[in-house]
Amino acid sequence: MDHGMMDHGAMGHGAHAAAARCKMYMLWNTNIVDTCIVFAEWHVRSTLTFLLSLLAVAAIGVGYEWLREAQRKFDLHVATRLVQKRNANAAGGSSSGLGGAESPGEEALLIGRARGLTRLNIHVRVLRAALYGVSVFVSFFIMLIFMTYNAYLILAVVVGAAAGHYVFNSEMDPEAILSGATSGKGVSCH
Repeated sequence: MDHGMMDHGAMGHGAHAAAARCKMYMLWNTNIVDTCIVFAEWHVRSTLTFLLSLLAVAAIGVGYEWLREAQRKFDLHVATRLVQKRNANAAGGSSSGLGGAESPGEEALLIGRARGLTRLNIHVRVLRAALYGVSVFVSFFIMLIFMTYNAYLILAVVVGAAAGHYVFNSEMDPEAILSGATSGKGVSCH
């Protein structure tokens, strides 16, 4: 007996009925109407809603590429400031910059300098960690969209990622590519 459309009194029949019609597919599909995307609340009820959802999913893909570029630019900014500070210190000046306020033991300091490492202050570490955390969240959210197994939604993610890559990655450092210094992380991994 199908109880999906019955009024169950205090059970919140509006939400219950919407959840009852929402279909989750575990096989490759091209369904459009009555499909849920990630949440029961993101319920596709019409072709127009599905088209808007495709645009939203593509925007998430573009946003993820923007986030990756923002991380790269932030790291470039931090690295530039650290090199400037290191050069100023080597020239005899002292400036407060992005290095940590803590002064590690002399041995740890020498090992860190030999490896090219500089301890970051807490504000920079928090910002870098926050950017990384958001990128992991968006990456796994995209994975959940893929788990709908809907060909159109998967295509929207791919088109969004490609569009974002085109817009936000117009430059290349050939030496870094040839030396293997780039991570090559994409939307499929964090």
